[in-house]
Amino acid sequence: MINRLVHLHRKVATQGAKGLSEWLLFFGLVPFSLLYGSLMGLRAVAYSLRLLPSCKASVPVVSVGNLAAGGTGKTPVVDWLVKEFSRLGQRPVVISRGYGGAFQGTVGVVSRGNGLELGAEEAGDEPYLLARRNPGTPVLIARRRKDAVKFAEKHLQADLILLDDGFQHRAVQRDLDLVLLDANHPCANGWPLPAGLLREFPLALKRADLLLLTRAKKGAEFSFAEKPVFCSRHQLAEEAVSLAGDKVKLADLRGLKLFAFAGIADPEGFFSSLREIGLQVEGYLGLADHCRYDKQLLGEIVQAGQEFDAFITTEKDAVKLADDNFPVPCYQVPMSIVLEDEAAFRVALKKKIWSE
Repeated sequence: MINRLVHLHRKVATQGAKGLSEWLLFFGLVPFSLLYGSLMGLRAVAYSLRLLPSCKASVPVVSVGNLAAGGTGKTPVVDWLVKEFSRLGQRPVVISRGYGGAFQGTVGVVSRGNGLELGAEEAGDEPYLLARRNPGTPVLIARRRKDAVKFAEKHLQADLILLDDGFQHRAVQRDLDLVLLDANHPCANGWPLPAGLLREFPLALKRADLLLLTRAKKGAEFSFAEKPVFCSRHQLAEEAVSLAGDKVKLADLRGLKLFAFAGIADPEGFFSSLREIGLQVEGYLGLADHCRYDKQLLGEIVQAGQEFDAFITTEKDAVKLADDNFPVPCYQVPMSIVLEDEAAFRVALKKKIWSE
């Protein structure tokens, strides 16, 4: 019953209401959305008028954020930016809130750029994954990200700071606001939570410097207030990696009967991507974003997939799993971002950060 309600809500919030039950749900939630959206709007105005304090870093700050609550594929974009700024000779430091992690201190050091210091359970899956993918890049987590900014300036010799999920985090000033929008539903149904998926009304996009459409098909279009818009798509790696560390070409998994599971904002998108490349995903289980894989949940997954040849999940989920959790191989599939006009995107980044 709960899963059906969750599915119904996501459908209404993403695509808009159609049937009677969907309209009833939508109108029941609209008053709360008006209240939430109005409060967020007042908060934004307060920051713009400097009625609420914000700190200015001594180095450039790039914020990567969403208008919608999750599901735009932000982690691969942050990963791309880390690699790009490193290629340019910069020393970026990633600062994240650490959602889903158990860390309770002021500033958590996931990595100083010379080895992991916190596990996924403490750091949260996304900061841990970014640190593992980029072993030479410092990654910090903090409830108050300005504390992490000060730490990065003092102890990590940062040349540039990447604020992960920072569009609504106005307590730190930024030199560039990059906002990600899902090309399939850029503004979802146009309403803030809970009647929609947005964290703010679409008018908030006026604060953005660059807009990046993710999961965009060729020729995808979106325009807003003459903001520069770029397109990208997510791409599965050619190889999967088992939790035991064994690599196998994805093409070699096509003959297996697979059970897929994912604890991300849009698990259906992951399952569809697997099917699109010819994998036999004959069973699947979508879980809550940042879910905790405790003994009970792992037992449910193993039970649901007991008739299958192998399990398959995302790289983000895999950081919280172990090979001995499963009776048959469990594979993780890394995902990267591919930019449609990479050269122009690079120029826009540099111009905004270093030319103004």
